[in-house]
Amino acid sequence: MPLRSPWSCILWDVDGTVVDASEGILRRLGIATRHFGHPEVTRAELVHWIGPPMFDSFRSQLGMTDAQAAEAVAFYRTLGKQDGYTTGARLYPGVAALIADLHAAGVPQSTASSKPEVQVRALMDHFGLAPALEEMVGASTDERSLSAKADIVAEALRRLATLGVDISRPVLIGDRHHDVEGGAAHGVPVIFARWGFSWPHESEGAAAVVDTADELRALLLTTDADG
Repeated sequence: MPLRSPWSCILWDVDGTVVDASEGILRRLGIATRHFGHPEVTRAELVHWIGPPMFDSFRSQLGMTDAQAAEAVAFYRTLGKQDGYTTGARLYPGVAALIADLHAAGVPQSTASSKPEVQVRALMDHFGLAPALEEMVGASTDERSLSAKADIVAEALRRLATLGVDISRPVLIGDRHHDVEGGAAHGVPVIFARWGFSWPHESEGAAAVVDTADELRALLLTTDADG
């Protein structure tokens, strides 16, 4: 029986939702924080770093000024470029298959990530997900002119609309409160994925909460028999 979706288009956060890039992020953060005279970030502290723009995290977590944070981000991104943006990254179980099945069902999809767009595109290409996506939207290279989640959601919707996609019933899949707040700014409901990096309270305000890709699938794909 043909599959359909209650949503006209789907937006995907990347870090903590589609891809677990924590191994590389933790290693590069360790080098960067030592370089700037701060203690290394521990794995337990990654919850503070994965999700928000890195510029904001350097300011809030290390007390850096705007200028210092900009310098730290530039240093951190240089490390990422040297590493290769996909080094150590892995997909969360079942998510790639779900994205492929949504594409096969004709459901338009785009990323809406606070990660720099060049890295988003590298990851989607690396994991073979790019052909299933109408657009791949991420933060600007400087992570300042386009970085707030609400602005990224707006940009993703704008690009999809330009392609002729129906954006009347969008949904965002994410794993942080930034996703919930960014979606709410544009009336976009959020399905909160609890397999990422988040505190329990961050799902407040989400339209639904899921623990597995199978639970998410049930909310994104249905058949006529499902009513």
